[in-house]
Amino acid sequence: MSLQVTEIFHSIQGESTHAGRPCAFVRLTGCPLRCSWCDTAYAFEGGKAMAVEEILRQVAAFGCPLVEVTGGEPLAQKECVPLLQALVDAGYEVLLETSGALPIEQVPEEVRRIVDLKCPDSGEEGKNRWENLPYLTRRDEIKFVIASRKDYDWALDVARCRDLARKANAVLFSPVHGKVEPRELAEWMKKDQAPARLQIQLHKYLWPGVERGI
Repeated sequence: MSLQVTEIFHSIQGESTHAGRPCAFVRLTGCPLRCSWCDTAYAFEGGKAMAVEEILRQVAAFGCPLVEVTGGEPLAQKECVPLLQALVDAGYEVLLETSGALPIEQVPEEVRRIVDLKCPDSGEEGKNRWENLPYLTRRDEIKFVIASRKDYDWALDVARCRDLARKANAVLFSPVHGKVEPRELAEWMKKDQAPARLQIQLHKYLWPGVERGI
């Protein structure tokens, strides 16, 4: 059993409520979505075929207890779920970054799922799998990547109408780097008492201009 892997690296977690923590990343190859603001298009194709055991050996070399499986869209590879289970069985604290366009119910319950609901300006709003929401637990997080005021208003409405703050551990509003200023988003959230947490991509401030391995 093997997976197509774009990169495995050790960095600082730049997003979610785990931002700032040292983290090992496994970036899988392939994604059925084409978000307008995507910053990991290099993971759409290519990569290297790796067995689960080989992936675990590379992760173990970092000596880091926190691991995130990301993409691309990691769940596009059916072998992703066995990889997640293998990481859990090896004793890691495991995060999964997923678009939410694919079913999440098969993900091991020990894994913390970070589900990225697509706002209108992504161009992929129609791919949101709303059937995933009942499977969320207080371990999971929901992220909205916001490229405009229109996206913000949409995200705010979804968060409120679907009562997402009660369904997940955190609701994250993340400005698209270079599209919406974090301070501007902060002002919108303050004014509206948004039931969400402002998130910036910390790694892009720590390593400006670096695209891979962060």
